[in-house]
Amino acid sequence: MPAPRRFVCIHGHFYQPPRENPWLEAVETQDSAAPYHDWNERICAECYATNGAARIVNVKNKITRIVNNYARISFNFGPTLLSWLQENAHRTYRMILDGEKRSRKNFKGHSSAMAQGYNHIIMPLANLRDRMTQIRWGIADYQFHYGIPPEGMWLAETAADTETLELLAAHGIKFTVLAPHQCKRIRSLKTTDSEWTDTPHASVDTTRPYRISFDNGLSMAVFFYDGPRSRAIAFEGLLNSGENFAARLKDGFKDTPDAQLAHVATDGESYGHHHRHGEMALAYTLRLLEEDKNVKLINYGSFLAQFPPENECEIVDNTSWSCAHGIERWRSNCGCNGGKPGWTQEWRTPLRKGLDDLRDALIPLTEREGNKLFNDVWAARDAYIGVVLDRTEETVEQFLREHRHHRLTADERVRALELMEMQRHTQLMYTSCAWFFDDISGIETVQIIAYAARVLQLAQCVFGNDAAVLESAFLAHLAEAKSNDANAGDGAQLYHKKVASLQLGLEQVAAHYAISSIFSSFAEETDLYCYKVRRDSYDIHTSGRGRLALGRATISSIITGEQKSFSFAVLHFGDQNITAAVKPYSSADATSFEAFKKEVAEQVLRADFPDVIRILDRYYGHVDYSLTSLFTDDQRRIVRVILNSTLWDIEKSLTSIYEDHASLLHYLSQAGLPKPPALALAAGFAVNAGLRRALDGDPIDLALMRSYLKLAKADGVQFETPTLSYLADQRMKLAMVELQMSSGSREMLDRAVTLVRALVELPFELNLWQAQNVWYEIMRSSSYALTSLAPEDRPLWDRDFAELGRLLNIDTAAIKVIDLSVVTTGD
Repeated sequence: MPAPRRFVCIHGHFYQPPRENPWLEAVETQDSAAPYHDWNERICAECYATNGAARIVNVKNKITRIVNNYARISFNFGPTLLSWLQENAHRTYRMILDGEKRSRKNFKGHSSAMAQGYNHIIMPLANLRDRMTQIRWGIADYQFHYGIPPEGMWLAETAADTETLELLAAHGIKFTVLAPHQCKRIRSLKTTDSEWTDTPHASVDTTRPYRISFDNGLSMAVFFYDGPRSRAIAFEGLLNSGENFAARLKDGFKDTPDAQLAHVATDGESYGHHHRHGEMALAYTLRLLEEDKNVKLINYGSFLAQFPPENECEIVDNTSWSCAHGIERWRSNCGCNGGKPGWTQEWRTPLRKGLDDLRDALIPLTEREGNKLFNDVWAARDAYIGVVLDRTEETVEQFLREHRHHRLTADERVRALELMEMQRHTQLMYTSCAWFFDDISGIETVQIIAYAARVLQLAQCVFGNDAAVLESAFLAHLAEAKSNDANAGDGAQLYHKKVASLQLGLEQVAAHYAISSIFSSFAEETDLYCYKVRRDSYDIHTSGRGRLALGRATISSIITGEQKSFSFAVLHFGDQNITAAVKPYSSADATSFEAFKKEVAEQVLRADFPDVIRILDRYYGHVDYSLTSLFTDDQRRIVRVILNSTLWDIEKSLTSIYEDHASLLHYLSQAGLPKPPALALAAGFAVNAGLRRALDGDPIDLALMRSYLKLAKADGVQFETPTLSYLADQRMKLAMVELQMSSGSREMLDRAVTLVRALVELPFELNLWQAQNVWYEIMRSSSYALTSLAPEDRPLWDRDFAELGRLLNIDTAAIKVIDLSVVTTGD
């Protein structure tokens, strides 16, 4: 039987905009993502992780397989997102890398992973130097994570022009993927005199690749994805049925013996985030396609190697997949995504003009100062991605040795790294999402304004007075960018309201450390976000509820190497009442600081706190810092510490009210009579708090849980489902990880079985996804080498482990281990 010449490729563009605070290099709490910490964490749980361990279920909704979708689709991960996953979701990151390696085995040595321009900028709107940096950083990032050079590169929003594609080809990129309407015309390569045929209205044949040739003699391939089927996935509910998904893909083939590629491209977040359980639909679709002997799964690189283009194309310059007006969505009020009635996006133009002018003003300054520090400042910028990806001291030193103009002094070293960081942030400030949505006040736009503010701060550090006019010029442009929300004002007001408060230097880091030290125990050397803190001295004095911390610390930036020493004093006199002062310290201050410490400590012993504040003010000249000076996440953590006793008192009071009137509430519920709001509130709070306590118990307090479940049912209490479900999931995951780490501990297995039996009694849907994954991993690991288990105990352990799987909704009868891989014996 001849090999099939009908191939299917599903591409997922997995991307989130960078969300890190530019001064902390960390994503701070985003309340809208609750119960998760932030949107990266939430979308990771809903999509990126689930696609690494996607479920296939039988007719009884029992899991029969857990598969890695990344091994069988084409995909790209935005570099900034992949770095976040490496740092914050290591298990998911490893699944992505494992899927990429498996894809090479599946597809004749060709990787399913495509590279991407570094931080999702609209390439046709960038200058030549920035485009080259984006490509070079994207390639370097790909090689860092996957260990091989990329064959293909995804362009943000598929925004393209011929010059950008020529740059890709010049950097060794073999192919990219564009939307069908981006094809201008095609002609056959089989003869030298074939004529061009226009392809208006996305009429290009998407089942074959096309070669695009450039004036410099280079060429590359372009795949134009199937537009209607891609839209059906993203917007028309095609993921509601794996059968329909597979059938719709196969419907794209023509009745011809030629090799054909049915392929679609969407945001990867369609598979789990935009569409709940979309990763399961994808996994089932892939399975159906694998079982169909008339088609074959493939990725772009493998198809291109087997079936080179027989036609060439030209593209419509300055077009994209998400703007009907080309690329105007990222620079003008084109009408795409108009928001509420009466809203406009006139703000897009002055925002881009402000960024362009800032970038352009920095170019001569960068070349003047940068070429005093580097042999070639732009070559150094291109190479700086190595430091961004690996900030170890060894990598930084290697980078400087290779690119420095001369042996740098300590101050020059700091300035050189500040210059590189400034240039890195000029890239980040062009992240496309800033222009994509309704209004300049959106979090995506505020984020890139924060990147621009970091550029301005670093420019001041590197260029001094020459950078003084940059901020006022930038703000003048932002003032022209009017928000549709009258409360937000304009871009300049947003800069002052939402961005200025984020800016910090080493003194603010010292203040954060000093205040946090009242509530946390720090080692002598510790990391605070992207800063290192060395404690040089520390004393604490108490009197009643009052505490005074006095000390010295040296703060250094992990990013730039900037370093300063500070002395500090923090007075905490109960609850949120904190007063702190910080100032630079040198050895010349030793005598005066010691005298100050002695004087202020005596007043603490007398509990004369007003005088303590006067002494602090006299010595420091200002007492500027308080609880609000803490970075967001730590501020919330410390507020929770402060509030714990208060909340406990409130919880006891409300629980007492509920218990005192429980019989009345029961009667009202049974009689179908309305319950007084105050009593209903007390009941809801008491029952949910009791369930949280029961789930928090170690081990879980099953009797207490059942008691509150019974009360909730009797009194019609609504559960705090997201919070309780998240807590239950985390408890089950921890129990499974402990079992995995125990190498077969009988006690750990019994605890896991007991816990899941309790959790399945909860009257709401549980997300036991992580626990199911660990069960599967244990099943796979060398047929679970149970080193702590005697051979005679193994049969009983196997029986109970299978029972654990059944409780976790896994069809254990359909699964067995062959050659250290989990396979199914049937559905």
